[in-house]
Amino acid sequence: MITGIYVGIEVISALALIFLILMHSGRGGGLSDMFGGSVGSAAQGSTVVEKNLDRITVAVSLIFAFTTLTLALRLQ
Repeated sequence: MITGIYVGIEVISALALIFLILMHSGRGGGLSDMFGGSVGSAAQGSTVVEKNLDRITVAVSLIFAFTTLTLALRLQ
């Protein structure tokens, strides 16, 4: 039962992590430019949207790492 919950969280966090990484702007801009980023922001540094996106990505990656380790220990 609890393993199924961890697997569900693992799948959801994996999909969210893929989506969040794709949202980050690369060298030439990315999908995050559609949601408030601008072309001139590369010279000014990170925008508020990019900083929040970074924070959310780190949080989801920590959840993913925690569930991965928990599943590895439970399934031994």
